[in-house]
Amino acid sequence: MDSEQAQKVVRINAKPEPVEIDLARTAVIVVDMQNAFLSQGGMFDDAGYDISRAPATIEKNAELLPALREAGVKIVYLKMSYTEDYSDAGGPHSPNWRKEVGLALMQDRPESWGKYVTQGSWDEEIREELAPCPGDIVVRKQRYSGFAGTNLDMILKTYGIRYCLYTGVATNVCVETTLRDGYLLDYWPILVADACDNSGPEHNRVATEWNVAHAFGWVTSTHDVLKALA
Repeated sequence: MDSEQAQKVVRINAKPEPVEIDLARTAVIVVDMQNAFLSQGGMFDDAGYDISRAPATIEKNAELLPALREAGVKIVYLKMSYTEDYSDAGGPHSPNWRKEVGLALMQDRPESWGKYVTQGSWDEEIREELAPCPGDIVVRKQRYSGFAGTNLDMILKTYGIRYCLYTGVATNVCVETTLRDGYLLDYWPILVADACDNSGPEHNRVATEWNVAHAFGWVTSTHDVLKALA
């Protein structure tokens, strides 16, 4: 590590123990902070999911992302987004066709085809408060993991990334799945827990945080990340 990189090393308070990261080699992976999952009239809301915690999750990301940009951390947005012909959705023989909320919802309501998590729709757009800035990267994905069938790994390697902070939704689905895949590719995973929101019962969030802290990486908070940057 050269002297310039060494000056960018910070220590973040986390579970199960503090972790040191080099900001010059760090990216924050912002998972699915879209109208689909966070907005009234979006996919989750229309499907009857509880989105009451969405404002708090948006607020934490809005606090965190500008500070990370300023510190030189790469900002990478993931968003669930199928092409308009759904040629990347897996088709009727794929479990994705049955289990992914948007696809299942559109099959139940044929008049809604194209409305949910589809390229060009309002639903797939990242929340306005968190809109990408010049220099940020947006990666479209069609599965729960941001590494499945995308160029995310290539992008991170291009920028020399070694450490990944994770925020977004849902803690126990797309965030955890992407984090696990990143761990298997030797990225150091750090879950910013309060900048995420879980799907379903609260024990889902607890289980994910336990899994990360004990098996896959580290769990921290927005406050602790900002404190480390300061």
